[in-house]
Amino acid sequence: MTTTSDAPARRTAPPPLPPEERARLARAFSVPRTRFLVGLPLAAAVLLWSMGGAEFNFVKLGEGSVNMAEFLSRLFPPDFSKLGIIVELLVETLQMAIVGTVLGAVLSLLVAFAAASNIAPRWLYYPARWAMNVIRSVPDLVFALMFVSAVGLGPFAGILAMTLGSLGSIGKVFAEAMEAVDRGPIVAMQAVGASRRQVVQYGVLPQAAPLLVSYTLLLFEGNVRGATILGLVGAGGIGLELTTAMRMYDYGHLSAITICIIVLVTVIDQGSALIRRRIT
Repeated sequence: MTTTSDAPARRTAPPPLPPEERARLARAFSVPRTRFLVGLPLAAAVLLWSMGGAEFNFVKLGEGSVNMAEFLSRLFPPDFSKLGIIVELLVETLQMAIVGTVLGAVLSLLVAFAAASNIAPRWLYYPARWAMNVIRSVPDLVFALMFVSAVGLGPFAGILAMTLGSLGSIGKVFAEAMEAVDRGPIVAMQAVGASRRQVVQYGVLPQAAPLLVSYTLLLFEGNVRGATILGLVGAGGIGLELTTAMRMYDYGHLSAITICIIVLVTVIDQGSALIRRRIT
């Protein structure tokens, strides 16, 4: 006859692992395969070759640490006497990033439909992929210079550059997120005669939506940082003021701008992380 004190112990006792499950867990910690052992020295050789070609030198880095420390010491104390101008330009940078992200995400989503192998036909898939490769290979500063010459100096040129640049990067990520969805619901819908639009609307987008939102937030964070660079060529934002401070050796003003950018990016990063936790 069993006692009541033994019952909880029996209920909480874990069941024994089946032999096949135990073997699977043991394989997870097995010795790496031969191709991994061959690939590791090859990867190390490529890394050393790249470091030599790029003149990467730890000794030179150590010798230059004194100059870096001297440069950082010039940034203190920061000068916030022009805080009003900094805040105004940061707001403009944020506005550029918001508009550029919305336009870029919408256009990237449309292009992603054509660049996802499980949605688009072959005659549309390859041209869409090639177009994104071409756009991704061109730096955003080149796009900014092109649009500055087309529409003039100002944030509008920066927004157009961010929008076009997004097609190459985030469009590819959107397409790969759609390709990674579970094929089961798609096959089931196709078996009952669902149209391509219904497959995308009810089979692909609901599964890919969390990733699409997360990548859009990542695009927004990148556009905020990118807008500070586009200002270097006159495409609006805080970048022009940052460049002016560097050229004038106004280190106090430069430090204040940098601190404000860090605060803005940190706030956006925390807000994006909060939204990601809510949708995942």
